Amino acid sequence: MDATTVLAAIDGNIATVGYGLAAIGPAIGVGFVVGKTIESVARQPELQGRLTTLMYIGIAFTEALAFIGIATYFIFTK
Repeated sequence: MDATTVLAAIDGNIATVGYGLAAIGPAIGVGFVVGKTIESVARQPELQGRLTTLMYIGIAFTEALAFIGIATYFIFTK
């Protein structure tokens, strides 16, 4: 079987794969946000409350990218 035959045999919606790939970015972003917050609290424990609040705001903005990705999935599905 050559590559053309394999690609021709694939049917379904490629948007599902697109959303799966689009979800990787926000997951990495949330990991960075939480990791840097933990690092900051370890350096200055007295700022834990403010840093935690900022962390949740950062997570919300990062997760907005995932919501945009799932919205485009529903827009481009048949």
